[in-house]
Amino acid sequence: MTQHATLSAERWRDFPVDRQVLMIANEMNRAGKFLGPGDESRLRNSLERVLALTDLTIVVNDRGGLRRELLRWRDLVAELFAAERPEAARHAEAFRALVVLLPGPARLLR
Repeated sequence: MTQHATLSAERWRDFPVDRQVLMIANEMNRAGKFLGPGDESRLRNSLERVLALTDLTIVVNDRGGLRRELLRWRDLVAELFAAERPEAARHAEAFRALVVLLPGPARLLR
């Protein structure tokens, strides 16, 4: 988790929430590339970064509805992280669920 280890809540707060979600989505996209055999360690590291960025986003945002949805979404990623071999379809569902949380990132799906 060294990539984001020094990222503070204060620094993360400086990013607009759309960008925070897009940065989480970027890490989810990266994790999706490691779903194949032989990439278990890289997948775990990437999902760990997803969870860390999600935690930062939950901490710095005071929008109750967004916080609630992010906490629910975090549970999906935690299940992927805990799975011995995460399913690609479940990963894709979690990715889509994240991106549609906000209108800005949702435009990526068009």
